[in-house]
Amino acid sequence: MEIENKKCVIILDEELPLGILANTSAVLGVTLGKEHPEIIGPTLADQSTLEHMGIVATPIPILKGNKQLLQALRKRCYSDEFNDCTVVDFTDVAQSCIDYDDYIEKMKHVQESDLHYFGIGLCGEKKKINKLTGSLPLLR
Repeated sequence: MEIENKKCVIILDEELPLGILANTSAVLGVTLGKEHPEIIGPTLADQSTLEHMGIVATPIPILKGNKQLLQALRKRCYSDEFNDCTVVDFTDVAQSCIDYDDYIEKMKHVQESDLHYFGIGLCGEKKKINKLTGSLPLLR
């Protein structure tokens, strides 16, 4: 899919403290970049010929919701209609872990319905992402 037809967004639980919002956004953004390297532009040189690493070549709106909205949105993303979209989530379980092995172990013992989603990153066809998130306001 060409970048012009692709959209990525991050939706955060607006009730979380600023530090957790920032961390959640960073985690989701890194994973979206790993899964979709085509959204990252090339390394650039400034007038002084110093290099600057490529950043995202398309905007990634940061939207807001609450616990219930994020839970419902994540559930909707499991449906066949959206199975071609990339969905990255960051939960209370992930945030509480000391390392990735701890995360793996804790996730084995938790039901999806018991997770508190701090944020969700989505990337896919613009029309589908808009259908999921078009009515959500920007986080300000």
